[in-house]
Amino acid sequence: METTGFPLQFARTRRFSLGVPRQFTVSPDGERVLFVRSVSGVDPRSRLWLYENGEERILADPSDPTGDMPVSDAERIRRERARETSVGVVGYATDREARVVAYALAGALWVVRTDGGAPWRVRTEGPVVDPRPSPDGAHVAYVSGGALRVVRTDGTDDRPLAEPETPDVTYGMADHTAAESIGRTRGYWWSPDGDALLVARVDTSMVRRWYLGDPSDPARAPRAVPYPAAGTANARTSLRVVRLDGRHIPVRLPERAPEDEAPAGVWRDPAFEYVVSAGWEKSGGPVIGLQTRDQRTLWVLGVDPADGEVERLFRQTDEHWGEWPPGAPLHTASGRAVLPCVRGDARSLRIGDAFAPDGLQVRAVLGAVGERVLFTASEEPTETHVWSYAPDTGFVRLTDEPGVHTASAGGDTVVLDSRTPDGHTVTVVRGGAPSGRIAVLTEQPLVTPEPVHLALGKRELRGRLHLPSWYTPDAGKLPVLLSPYAGPGMQVVTKGGGWYTAVCQWFAEQGFAVLATDGRGTPGRGVEWQRAILGDRLTPVLTDQIDALHAAAERYDALDLARVGIRGWSFSGYLAAAAVLHRPEVFHAAVAGAAPADRRLYDTYWEERYLGHPGIQPENYDRCSLIPYADRLTRPLLLVHGLADDNVFPAHTLRLSAALLAAGRPHSVLPLLGAGHLVTRVGQADTLLRHELDFLRKSLGI
Repeated sequence: METTGFPLQFARTRRFSLGVPRQFTVSPDGERVLFVRSVSGVDPRSRLWLYENGEERILADPSDPTGDMPVSDAERIRRERARETSVGVVGYATDREARVVAYALAGALWVVRTDGGAPWRVRTEGPVVDPRPSPDGAHVAYVSGGALRVVRTDGTDDRPLAEPETPDVTYGMADHTAAESIGRTRGYWWSPDGDALLVARVDTSMVRRWYLGDPSDPARAPRAVPYPAAGTANARTSLRVVRLDGRHIPVRLPERAPEDEAPAGVWRDPAFEYVVSAGWEKSGGPVIGLQTRDQRTLWVLGVDPADGEVERLFRQTDEHWGEWPPGAPLHTASGRAVLPCVRGDARSLRIGDAFAPDGLQVRAVLGAVGERVLFTASEEPTETHVWSYAPDTGFVRLTDEPGVHTASAGGDTVVLDSRTPDGHTVTVVRGGAPSGRIAVLTEQPLVTPEPVHLALGKRELRGRLHLPSWYTPDAGKLPVLLSPYAGPGMQVVTKGGGWYTAVCQWFAEQGFAVLATDGRGTPGRGVEWQRAILGDRLTPVLTDQIDALHAAAERYDALDLARVGIRGWSFSGYLAAAAVLHRPEVFHAAVAGAAPADRRLYDTYWEERYLGHPGIQPENYDRCSLIPYADRLTRPLLLVHGLADDNVFPAHTLRLSAALLAAGRPHSVLPLLGAGHLVTRVGQADTLLRHELDFLRKSLGI
């Protein structure tokens, strides 16, 4: 069977992400849609585009024909947090009316107008990160060297607004935990009048430093990374209102939640250490979301920009942990609050006095246009649909086709971004009727996914089974390959297709029955489903994979339970290694990529949410880490890790390998030089797939 075409395509298309339009901005009048999209499905150079009057045109096109554009260390780290795979114009921001657009290119600041004319470069004092125009388009704020600066769009009056007092301080940037785990990637926000900004000051002096070096270049000094591992100090984030005239007004954030409001627990820490959301309302002052270290208390605060005093607008507590969907909280034009809530077993939404329909699992709040609020939600966990709420219409679902949908809106225009079994489409809807499409240029995979969606076992685990396109019952039994993610951060079993589905089908075409399952802990199935992994991030998840495997084998004779492998990356890499350590009677081989083998070495936000504090509940970390069980290995195990990974550090794999070696347990280790947590480079992503295939074939006796 074919072993080179698809893997090379997978790498050249960077997981089929190239050519995909994204980051949509719809102007307030609904006339213009901005977005970024790379040149083609195999060219990583990303351009800035404008859709207007039913047509697309390029606003900004990077000139470097190789697409190999240098970026600053700060920008490189920002792109790693965002899992950015393109080069060129990979992000942008606009003024209030979407007329003035700013973007960074190779560290330089560029500005372009949507009403005509070529982009122009604005000279700055240093490399630019995250430039954002003021609402009136007269200024652009940006971060350079840890300082927040501002410059007029004509290139004059470039000056600092907030400069770091020490090398450990930055202004206008999100810290590691906010960007990597919480999902807050921004560090400053303009006021509606453009005369001030809400600015995050991040101090990492108290955070333990870890170091990443390049083993292939011993002359190169390692890079220091302030990494808040479980049980250790977080960065301290404070906020201030910074006016264009240079005045700083500290926001008087509370340090702790009152003891009598903190929910009970084995471990309680009511210190407000996480700024989970921030913004500046169109009318009024900044609104900030805070969360305590133990994640059981969340507050929404309103800020008086004149003196920095705060008022508590909303409080939510949870005996286990609290979480908000992306985009919440916010307010409509009239000030109606859009707030997350838990209703029964659903993560729901309250808009003023109206609640989302019963049982609806809210995924994200997309924004508000006047009094109309858009959000995404699931009734069935494998589907995500776009919903609208307005006082005169109530709650209305805007998408029907099974799949994963999201949207952006402005005026009476909605841009629907839809991934369905039939493919990926972007539809521009005006006045409630489709008016055009924005082209999706991604390549079609060389394999055609033909999954069967299943509800397996007593828990009706959502699964997706891939059999070879050439398979017939008389072909005999097939070795089984489990290819889940199964962690709390995402689902892979959806009606939305995508690169994950294509990879599963490719392995199926090589002679495997491939099964992916979303078990307990994954999003979209309700609060209790997510809470099932409290105190134990492994046992329920692994149990669900085994139950799904056996239930699928009862329904399909093609599955050979005497030859079962499992593969995964990040959380699923951890799951794969755990499978052969704890259940060798079920799993006969595993490929574990970027596996967080020692839960004490992963970050505070994710680990402490589920396992508590390692100094108070060490048994949870002992139970869920892999290193204490290294002596149990009796099956073939391939460990893979990018040596530049600053999310799951290579120390996880190296420590697990050392423990396996000390226990006399043979295994294989594949280090990837220069690779971070996302492996997309040609020569690595493609050869890694082929190496996995060879390892699994040999290990399972195929």
